[in-house]
Amino acid sequence: MKILIIHGPNLNLLGKREANIYGTKTLDEINALLKKLAKELKVELDIKQSNHEGGIVDLIQNSKQYAALVINPAAYTHTSIAIRDAIAAVEIPAVEVHLSNIHKREEFRQKSLIASVAYGQISGFGYESYLLGLRAAVSIANAKKSVS
Repeated sequence: MKILIIHGPNLNLLGKREANIYGTKTLDEINALLKKLAKELKVELDIKQSNHEGGIVDLIQNSKQYAALVINPAAYTHTSIAIRDAIAAVEIPAVEVHLSNIHKREEFRQKSLIASVAYGQISGFGYESYLLGLRAAVSIANAKKSVS
């Protein structure tokens, strides 16, 4: 089973920006933790990061070979109808993750355009949000596989 992880804009700066909000782990450290967990769960991961909305849309549109998608759309969470529509268009379950609790932040960050097309949303647990998201994605994909 293969899972796609997509990190959105500015997440390549983790560990260097706003540590009080996003924590001190770098994206490479988070990716290493995801790979370690994937090995334990016996799944394969492809991990991508893009600062470009169209690049993220392309990744989602080309995700048919994956059993599930874990995505942190970052700032595009609140603005991207294109990413929302791409997730709706593909037939794989998506789990939306955020390092911070977007519902406790500025008003403009509290609305997710992605949530209505995601299987679920995990936010507020720092880097653990990704690990919980991966566990959820694997569980959802396994459940979907057993129904098929």
